[in-house]
Amino acid sequence: MAKASDVKSGNILRFNGELVQVEEFLHRTPGNLRAFYQAKMRNIKTGKLVEYRFRTDEEVTICRVETNDYQYLYDDGDYLVVMDTNSYEQFNIPRALFGESVKFLKEGMNVIIAFESEEPIMAQTPSHVELEITYTEPAVKGDTSTNALKYATLETGVEIKVPLFVNQGDKVKIDTRYGEYIERVK
Repeated sequence: MAKASDVKSGNILRFNGELVQVEEFLHRTPGNLRAFYQAKMRNIKTGKLVEYRFRTDEEVTICRVETNDYQYLYDDGDYLVVMDTNSYEQFNIPRALFGESVKFLKEGMNVIIAFESEEPIMAQTPSHVELEITYTEPAVKGDTSTNALKYATLETGVEIKVPLFVNQGDKVKIDTRYGEYIERVK
């Protein structure tokens, strides 16, 4: 057990039986009242934001979280199978931990996974990936009066909007957080 004064932003706490990540942790000393810590914490499983005031001497449980790089191997229904590149040990990670960016994953990509006592609690895809366009309509000359976009299908099966000059077979860089085209890769 640690005191509230030991908590830093980014720590993972066990708070009311749930795992929460501290987003903001401020020390407050209002007028003639006792000092306290104002915390904004996000529930790891639900994503819900929680605010709480800790007394300075209040005991909290700071969880030990191990974060590592893993290689994505394949999709197995509700789970994604990843491998530790050092020990070659394989883990089943719930698909829901990756969020919307899971649709941009391709076999062999590196992902970041955080474990808290053998249980995966967070998973993160690369922020940018390079994928090949498998299908898009050809551009018509003269269609560039504005910043026009067209739909393109990526090798993972996802449809995104790309500029008119991008053709089938081109490799493009995608922002996985927003699912948007960034640039064409040479």
